[in-house]
Amino acid sequence: MDLTAIGTFIAALRKEHHLTQEQFGEQLGVTSKTVSRWETGKYLPPAEALQEMSTLFDVSINSLLSGQRLAEADYKASAEENLRDMLHANAFSYKEKLVYYKAKWKKEHRGWICLIYTLLSGLLIAGILTKQILLTVTAVVLFPIGYAWIHNTMMIYVEQRAFDGMGSEKKCAIPMRTLDNRRNLLYDYDTKD
Repeated sequence: MDLTAIGTFIAALRKEHHLTQEQFGEQLGVTSKTVSRWETGKYLPPAEALQEMSTLFDVSINSLLSGQRLAEADYKASAEENLRDMLHANAFSYKEKLVYYKAKWKKEHRGWICLIYTLLSGLLIAGILTKQILLTVTAVVLFPIGYAWIHNTMMIYVEQRAFDGMGSEKKCAIPMRTLDNRRNLLYDYDTKD
């Protein structure tokens, strides 16, 4: 899969339809910067964007991934190759998605996690200092319950996004610098709704 050829073809199609990068980006729900990255071959557009481009430009997704308009004879030959390349290039393992979304959830909720454990620790210390066994036992029982609640809340968030692929995230483009280094790929989240 030649990202430069794909990008050049997307740029040519955009220009054929007399669209600026900004106008094209608005139609797809991404920024002009993301469109520029696609057109220069730095990023491969996600599947959803390829579907929208296919409809907008009246070309097949296979043609977009080939970087040229395909004749009927070439279409079938390149379809299988493009599909395999696309799946291989964008395939994050389920485990990689879980790690990513767990870290994201923990970062977004670290304040609440600290507050919950601080309150439980305070309850435990108060029970020990006042020698109230009921308060101490309550705190000891609440620690695993708090952990379980935090963990389950996090896993609901993680699984919804990992199974869906993008969850409620904005559209993203996955850089395709090397296929062997997928763990270090960065997401380019658009700031535009």
